[in-house]
Amino acid sequence: MIKFSLICGQGHEFDGWFRDGAAFDEQVAAGDLPCPVCGSVDVSKALMAPGIPAKSNRKTDAAPAMYAGGGDAKTAELVRQLRDLREQVEKSSEYVGDKFPEEARRIHYEEAEKRGIHGEASFDDAKELIEEGIDVCPLPKLPEDHN
Repeated sequence: MIKFSLICGQGHEFDGWFRDGAAFDEQVAAGDLPCPVCGSVDVSKALMAPGIPAKSNRKTDAAPAMYAGGGDAKTAELVRQLRDLREQVEKSSEYVGDKFPEEARRIHYEEAEKRGIHGEASFDDAKELIEEGIDVCPLPKLPEDHN
């Protein structure tokens, strides 16, 4: 299976999975690949970055960040609201970097001053904090975080 980034004649971007490049060509030629936003069958492949696999000896515990959506007004408004939310959290809390799990525990167990903090934590660390009864909430990843 191969994943293509697609775009319709109206500029709506979306993804599609195909057996191979020929399967994509066949579906487009038959008009069987409508845009999920506007229904247009004027669909082509969008410019894509090559898929370069990670080295097998490099492993990350972080869940892959994802963002999907085109340039429609609802998506743009949602992304704007997420930017505002993250900006407010960052302005009103202290950045503690990769020390987030340890500092969150210290605050929870009253070993450190009670205050809002933000930083980095692996999925497993966040899960353990929640299981301990420590309130945590992941900040949204935004499209520009991956440029």
